[in-house]
Amino acid sequence: METAVVLLSGGLDSATCLAMARAEGFRCHTIAFDYGQRTRSELQAAERVSAALGAESHRVIELGMGGIGGSALTDHAIDVPENGGEGIPVTYVPARNTVFLSLALGLAEVVGADAIFIGVNAVDYSGYPDCRPEFIDAFQHLAGLATKAGVEGHPVRISTPLMALSKAEIIRRGTGLGLDYSLTVSCYQADGEGRACGRCDSCRLRREGFEQALIKDPTIYQS
Repeated sequence: METAVVLLSGGLDSATCLAMARAEGFRCHTIAFDYGQRTRSELQAAERVSAALGAESHRVIELGMGGIGGSALTDHAIDVPENGGEGIPVTYVPARNTVFLSLALGLAEVVGADAIFIGVNAVDYSGYPDCRPEFIDAFQHLAGLATKAGVEGHPVRISTPLMALSKAEIIRRGTGLGLDYSLTVSCYQADGEGRACGRCDSCRLRREGFEQALIKDPTIYQS
């Protein structure tokens, strides 16, 4: 049985990614990041999902990305946009996936993982530059150069099974694997009980995904 490290935010995409890794027969270790985000309810969701899907271990790594700022998710002085807009939104956290994948790569070496699963998507997404195939390809090259495993000829594989799927396709895939989406939290500004605002970009993408998939949305909203 192969081993995988799965980045688990507590949201819909990363939970589906974990379900898919398990379905492929991987023994999974999950990793979440307390990076100064607005809501801690997604960290609680990550713990629930990891336990429900039988991960071998679950780690929460503390990061001080709030000290950098520059994002509505880590700086409370910047409002989370609710009306869309052009370009990369202010919910982009500078270099977030680069940092997350680097730490996941370290864990992969420690647990002897064959792959790292990350739920990035380049179809129904907010336009973040670190969710694109080009970024993943570059990081895969780095993983081969920067690690003992890579130098010895068996680099950790970066797996992105959701990259080319629409949100509706992701939801259908997870539902088919028996994933309970009521365990997940996707909202950028969910309250302490995990209830979604229903207005941010992440809420919109999630809601539209369930509508297009013709599957009932289990999201609980604040109002």
